Amino acid sequence: MHEMALMGDILQLVHEDAASRGIEKIEKIEIIVGEISNAMPDSLRMAFDIYRDQNLHLFTTGAELVIHIEEAKASCVLCGSEYRPDMKIALCPSCHIPSGKVMAGETFQVLSYEGSNGK
Repeated sequence: MHEMALMGDILQLVHEDAASRGIEKIEKIEIIVGEISNAMPDSLRMAFDIYRDQNLHLFTTGAELVIHIEEAKASCVLCGSEYRPDMKIALCPSCHIPSGKVMAGETFQVLSYEGSNGK
C-alpha cells in the first residue's frame, strides 16, 4: 500500500512547514485527491490514523484528515467530446479512440493545514 508512504511524505512536509511557523501541533490537514491520481482515499485515511496514533506529540487530540475528491475530466483531442474517464488512458465515449487529454482528476496535493502552538 503506497498510501502509507504518501501520507508519510505529506506529514513530513506539513510538520516541517508548521515547525518553521512555530506551530507545534497539527489539528487538521486538507488534501485534494484526484479520482485517477492512483491514491485511494480510504487507504490514505487509514494511514493518517496510524501515523496520528503513533505520533501523538505532533497532533492535537482529534486531529483530522479532510479529503476533497477532484472529479476526473478529459477531452478528446480528435472529436472534442468531454467525458469523465475512469483511468488515465480511456476510450473516448464518442469516437471510441484512446485520444483523451486529461483536464482534471490527477491532482494529489496538500490544500491546507491547521495547527496550534501546543499551549
